[in-house]
Amino acid sequence: MSEPIIEFTDLRRTFVVRTKAGLLRRAKREVHAVDGISVTIQPGEACGYIGANGAGKSTTIKMITGILVPSAGTVRTCGMEPVANRRRLAREIGVVFGQRSQLWWDLPLRESFRILAAIHRIRAADARPRIDQLIADLALGDLLDTPVRQLSLGERMRGEVAAALVHRPRLLVLDEPTIGLDMISKERLRNFLQAERAQQGTTLLLTTHDMGDIERLCERVLVVDHGRLAYDGTLNGLAERVALQRVLVVDLTEAHAPLRVAGAENIGTELDGQRQRLAFSPEQTTAARVLAEVSAQAEVVDLTLEEPAIEEIVRTLYHGQVAS
Repeated sequence: MSEPIIEFTDLRRTFVVRTKAGLLRRAKREVHAVDGISVTIQPGEACGYIGANGAGKSTTIKMITGILVPSAGTVRTCGMEPVANRRRLAREIGVVFGQRSQLWWDLPLRESFRILAAIHRIRAADARPRIDQLIADLALGDLLDTPVRQLSLGERMRGEVAAALVHRPRLLVLDEPTIGLDMISKERLRNFLQAERAQQGTTLLLTTHDMGDIERLCERVLVVDHGRLAYDGTLNGLAERVALQRVLVVDLTEAHAPLRVAGAENIGTELDGQRQRLAFSPEQTTAARVLAEVSAQAEVVDLTLEEPAIEEIVRTLYHGQVAS
């Protein structure tokens, strides 16, 4: 069996937080951001790392990439101890943070790619085909001479992903890559990441609050809650364990009595029935079947599919564990 891309054992990270305890005194308390997590990720896997805000996801990523030193436990990324080998590790991993940029703000996009290739010590002749491929696959050709600061959020995020992949990393870490993107931008980015992983065998570690990202990109899901691992398994296994419903919201051409659909529950109507909300379990039916039955009863002009929130999944999973 090949060496794991990521392996951490009893990983912990504790922060000391100071709070006011009176007019002149400050109290100290320890916050366990990561509290004894053990995980092994093999080459080529695609893992979603999810949890509510403050669950410990970003702290874990910072320890995996060598930005933070663990308080206890061990971590190895691409066979290396991250902090001691940050420069070597940088050649093996690519990182995209949704709220931070690795592109040069005032330079045209093409210059960022050239600079990053030079930083990774890739010869220009070797870098050019790879950069050209990323430009084509991410539809960046019309943006190359635009300063990064003038790009839209979706355009910049495509540029960020390309920048993280210039040096063909073995591991790609994505922290909220689709945050703030519209549906078209999200779909384009997801399609590219699927194709890139299939072609290059890149290992993917993804943190997100968007269940659509997890469904499209990941076969394995790690759920973390209050610094502890609450679930490690497949997305289908998580759905069976949590059993949360989705909600199909349909807008009709005119007012209509509450719709009745097999396998779904009508949980509310608005605008005299012109908008209706139908909850269903993915185990019992699909959004397509629900929509087909709705369309047989009324004309649909618009629809949205509401996924269960990550926070709700974690809360339900956590309470189920406590109850058991």
